[in-house]
Amino acid sequence: MSFDLASLGAFLRARRAALQPEDVGLGRGHRRRAPGLRREEVAQLCAMSADYFARLERGTGPQPSEPMVAAIARGLRLTPAERDHLFLLAGYRAARRELRARHVSPGLMRIMDGLAGTTAQVLGPLGETLLQTPSAVALLGDETGYTGNARSAAYRWFTDPAARARYDPSEHEKNSRITVAQLRGAVTRDGPGSAAAELAEVLRRTSDEFAGLWERHEVGLRWSETKRFTHPQVGRLDLYCQVLLEPDEGQSLLVFTATPGTESHEKLALLAVLGTESFAAE
Repeated sequence: MSFDLASLGAFLRARRAALQPEDVGLGRGHRRRAPGLRREEVAQLCAMSADYFARLERGTGPQPSEPMVAAIARGLRLTPAERDHLFLLAGYRAARRELRARHVSPGLMRIMDGLAGTTAQVLGPLGETLLQTPSAVALLGDETGYTGNARSAAYRWFTDPAARARYDPSEHEKNSRITVAQLRGAVTRDGPGSAAAELAEVLRRTSDEFAGLWERHEVGLRWSETKRFTHPQVGRLDLYCQVLLEPDEGQSLLVFTATPGTESHEKLALLAVLGTESFAAE
């Protein structure tokens, strides 16, 4: 497909102008004259240089790569339709399946923008971690960099012992049963040939534990609101996990909290500090 640089620049300018500081968790300040975000702010949201973004807006930049286009779509909080339009303008027929799956819905992005100091993360339909706050990274580790089947929490749970390291051993059996039951529900919902069905087949061949639990045909099991973690730095934490679903995109927002005044609450606050300091050092 052709690369429509002029239209791409016009679209980026329009979307930047329409995006307000409050939409991305930024303060408006006193010296902001033009509507929308500054180029520097959008560039930071997209994890690229301000000069590169400015060249794209002016229609003088090179064709961005598909991962770069995906980063711009996320940074500008685009809807799925706007994201697909952006890919077409950038010269790509459509976002690859993996890139579409990594796109966080604008609604959840707006919520996450206001949860910077909270322990929260966004998951995709098969448990792919799409976005984490610094505190969530401190609690669970960075789960956003996996590729292939390993992007799915279910796959890692049954194939990588490290995936269970931060969960209390008393939770492991229950977590395994719930993980299998929920994947079975996804396979039933999405049907043969779906990503869920492909993942289940891979796990049946790879994990004896998964294969045994799959034969139980358990369905309808749900995660408890309480979760018990064993963290390498702060030890045991008993946390509550509230879940907000985004049904259109099949995504979910998980927010971890602790009862005020408890030891777990103090430890979670410490992890929030550790996470912020880690990100600031990068």
